[in-house]
Amino acid sequence: MLSMKDYLLLNDNRGASLEGSPSIQIKKLKESLIKLFGRDLDSLRAEIEAYTDESLLWKRAEGINNPSGNLVLHLVGNLNNYIGAILGNSGYIRNRPAEFSSTTTKEDLLQKIQDTKKVVIRVIENLSAEDFQEEYPEDVLSYPMTTEYFLIHLQGHLNYHLGQINYHRRLLSNSERFTQT
Repeated sequence: MLSMKDYLLLNDNRGASLEGSPSIQIKKLKESLIKLFGRDLDSLRAEIEAYTDESLLWKRAEGINNPSGNLVLHLVGNLNNYIGAILGNSGYIRNRPAEFSSTTTKEDLLQKIQDTKKVVIRVIENLSAEDFQEEYPEDVLSYPMTTEYFLIHLQGHLNYHLGQINYHRRLLSNSERFTQT
């Protein structure tokens, strides 16, 4: 499990913005996570809004297994489960298989993104310094990790799929090379 002290030592040259006492460091970490999740969920929303043909949200491009609509369902399910339900006790119940098999409307996807953004920000705002340093309550990656570490992982996961969605949208808007779902 990586402690805040170890994290700061490993990132000494890159973590200059985390100078100060541990409580100031956690405050800055919280602010950074809120800004990053907010920015990237806004970017996700913009990507989905950019689909001019709603049916393309559910098309599988050649060589790409997951259409953008399903990746959005996966991202909101992931964040609502790991941040909302587990850290924030929201009561959300995840149905991961449905994230990759269900369809819905573009408007519903956009609403789910906005609702998820609110949950993520609210939960992170309410985490204490101790919460960040505690072991994350579930064994997700098959090794122990702090909540801080896992939140950074979740931010990377969001970005990974955001890039896939951007590529999917540009590919399908510039090509007729897609297969039926």
